[in-house]
Amino acid sequence: MSDPNLDTAPRNRTDFLECLRLIERLHRRILDLLKFRLEALGYADINSVQALLLHNIADREMTAGELRTRGYYLGSNVSYNLKKMVSNGYITQERSEHDLRSVRIKLSTKGLTIHALISELFDQQLELINAEQVLEGGDFNPLREQLRHLETFWDQQISCY
Repeated sequence: MSDPNLDTAPRNRTDFLECLRLIERLHRRILDLLKFRLEALGYADINSVQALLLHNIADREMTAGELRTRGYYLGSNVSYNLKKMVSNGYITQERSEHDLRSVRIKLSTKGLTIHALISELFDQQLELINAEQVLEGGDFNPLREQLRHLETFWDQQISCY
């Protein structure tokens, strides 16, 4: 006996749901790669999510709120991670002269070292992906464009609420 809900499911529902799972798993896999690289190099005081935060800060100065909107940190508390990275010396912070409630953050020398390590890992991964011809044609552009269109579509959906 077939499930009546499956008979009325929108076209491509299975593919759609699998794509959502794959996007989440890919994010987790890159976090795993970051974790293994950090452990191999002896960094015990920073986790993969924190390293990704450092990479996304790069050479900019910003607020915690700005950082939150720039990236996806599954299952993480950005404020907690920032506090840990400040206490471990990866980030420096200073209060805004104009608004004492606002705190600006930037990478310390130690944070810039992690940023460079993560950039190197990403470059190595891209070289491997290209060498192994993981993507058809070796071009991320079509995939990136499709994901951006999907993001824009969902942004529009959210604005309807």
